[in-house]
Amino acid sequence: MTGHRVVSEAFSAADIEAARILFARPVSFLMGAAQVDQLPAADLPEIAFAGRSNVGKSSLINALVGRRGLARSSAEPGRTREVNFYLLDGRLRLVDLPGYGFARASKGDTRRFQSLARDYLRGRPNLRRVFLLVDARHGLKPADNAAMDAFDVAAVSYQIVLTKADKLKPAESEAEVARTLAAVSRRPAAFPRVLATSAESGAGVAELRAECAAATALA
Repeated sequence: MTGHRVVSEAFSAADIEAARILFARPVSFLMGAAQVDQLPAADLPEIAFAGRSNVGKSSLINALVGRRGLARSSAEPGRTREVNFYLLDGRLRLVDLPGYGFARASKGDTRRFQSLARDYLRGRPNLRRVFLLVDARHGLKPADNAAMDAFDVAAVSYQIVLTKADKLKPAESEAEVARTLAAVSRRPAAFPRVLATSAESGAGVAELRAECAAATALA
């Protein structure tokens, strides 16, 4: 897939291998925070995963660390209602944020856990990058654009990651990468590279590990 080759050229084979070793180290669920005062101390670098409900955040986190059951995924959108923290090798936290756009919860509960995600993003000095997940089959939606607006205003560095790319033909995936990159090219806080990934096939996962390692300078 051409889009995948472009991504790979951003990293050497040594970068890819160092990131693989980092993400093969011990990882565990640390905690779920239901309110801001429950967040862990900002003493370790963090990378966060955001996106519409059911976009595949939990599945992609599991693929990154090679642990199928670490982050719990569900066929029911909106199940992640806390900010969930996973500790990798005692020196990096992976953060699974509540999904936006749809959730089977009351309007009050939906506002509460989505407000929690916004508060986390605004006040986390150790947050190195947010990976904004977008379903490759559907592209950027208004809710994604609203999230990017918020990231830009808050000066939170973010990078678009297309999920479920295995559901597209290679040419379609390549076109979606190019289309998405063009759409974010003028956004001030957007990282100028788009990844196409699949938690099911493993496509793009090695490159995403390398992006995480580069953002945190841990490998």
